[in-house]
Amino acid sequence: MKKYCLALDLVNDQALIAEYEHWHKTENAWPQIKKSMSDAGITSMEIYRTANRLFMIMETTDDFSFEKKSIMDLENPKVQEWEKLMWKFQQPLPWAKPGEKWILMDKIFQL
Repeated sequence: MKKYCLALDLVNDQALIAEYEHWHKTENAWPQIKKSMSDAGITSMEIYRTANRLFMIMETTDDFSFEKKSIMDLENPKVQEWEKLMWKFQQPLPWAKPGEKWILMDKIFQL
């Protein structure tokens, strides 16, 4: 098992943040998106929010790779539809490269 933590900002608008949270309630999340994550080797995912900043904790199989997931996503029209919808709410972190969304965080402490 591998664990990754990532960060992303939302547009700082309370109505958009509420709508983003609506889409991420378990009953509203698209089943095709959950399947695409599972198919890529993501075994668990949690997203936390403070103000307009998001933190994602993701556990994966040992053979998971972001490169493989990216290729799978590009070939999946439903994932592309979801990503287009999510960009309405999301904005890159100030230090993100062009087109980059979720930024991988470095672990600096463990107890």
